[in-house]
Amino acid sequence: MSPSERGSPDGGYVTAEAAVVVPVLVMVTAMLLWGLMTAVAQIRCVDAARAGARAAARSEPRTVALAAAAAAAPHGAVVDLRREGDLVRVWVTARSLGPGRLAGMLSATVHAEAAALAEETVR
Repeated sequence: MSPSERGSPDGGYVTAEAAVVVPVLVMVTAMLLWGLMTAVAQIRCVDAARAGARAAARSEPRTVALAAAAAAAPHGAVVDLRREGDLVRVWVTARSLGPGRLAGMLSATVHAEAAALAEETVR
């Protein structure tokens, strides 16, 4: 029998290795996507808190400052604005969902806070 008629010398190991490696690669890719989605939600929370604090520091009405923060925040975020003496503080909290069917189980809560000195206090 010639070597080409005997078949592959690996005895099916490549198929078994692929059956193990492919699901692991899919899981690693999903976790990387989850991490990226969480990082993006965190950055959007930081931007939203800053936008709300800037608007409130410019003496914009409370509704305008909250709208500025909500526009920059991730969907479903909670925005809170408080005045503490000369400072205006804005908190933004949101949930970052995980990938696929595990979205609820792998969700993470991200939040950010920003403070700005009110303009009427600056001389």
